[in-house]
Amino acid sequence: MAGRGTGPDFVEALARGLDVLTCFDAERREMTLADVAGATGLARPTARRLLLTLEELGYVRTSEGRFALTPRVLRLGAAYAASLGLWDMARPHLESLVARTGESSSMTQLDGSDVVYVARVAVPKIIALRVDIGTRFPAVPTSQGKVLLAALDPAARAAALAEPTRSGLPAPAYDPEELEADLRTVRARGWALADEELARGIRSIAVPVRDGDGVVRAAMNVTVHAAETSVETLTGEYLPWLMQTASDVAADWALWQARPQVGG
Repeated sequence: MAGRGTGPDFVEALARGLDVLTCFDAERREMTLADVAGATGLARPTARRLLLTLEELGYVRTSEGRFALTPRVLRLGAAYAASLGLWDMARPHLESLVARTGESSSMTQLDGSDVVYVARVAVPKIIALRVDIGTRFPAVPTSQGKVLLAALDPAARAAALAEPTRSGLPAPAYDPEELEADLRTVRARGWALADEELARGIRSIAVPVRDGDGVVRAAMNVTVHAAETSVETLTGEYLPWLMQTASDVAADWALWQARPQVGG
């Protein structure tokens, strides 16, 4: 993982430390030194120094030769969410939407060719893919990804799609011309549908969430079981509620952006 930087100010030690933090996941909650070295491509002495440094800073704990992340790591993601003011604003609106539909609802942002979940209110239903805050999926086969890609200009969209997925899933196969036609439709009508594209049995609809300047900053969706909820129900019943919810979040976001700045 390390060794990607080319700029004169690139700090390799910082990159390697982040590599160590991000090599832990749901499947690798605890890892030995050898595991970490193998996952990051680092020499064992280097991995050891980084792990001990992270342990001293409180981001990693060790027990019987196995390393694991600590809850302190959550501060890194929490700082990002707090800087946007997004989750605090979105949560009550998502909760109201979920209460009306009885289905899970989430918000994502685009990171390269992936969508990353930044807010979610779930209902206790079993779906094919587990979703948590921070989960990544390739953008192309998701309704939220289509919304976010459609909001980009052609150059920015091409650059995003050129980045490899970091979701851990296979890169989706798609026809560029068909995708562009699909995204033109998404832009024109203001919403996107993904009908069992990401995984069998999963159907979702998404709309953009804009900031106070009208810029698309996130996407919001409703996700359902394909066997339980038809496309007609999604578009005819849930879509108006979803669009209103996104509008309410955008209005709160605009107020938050316009708040008086204290300090400086």
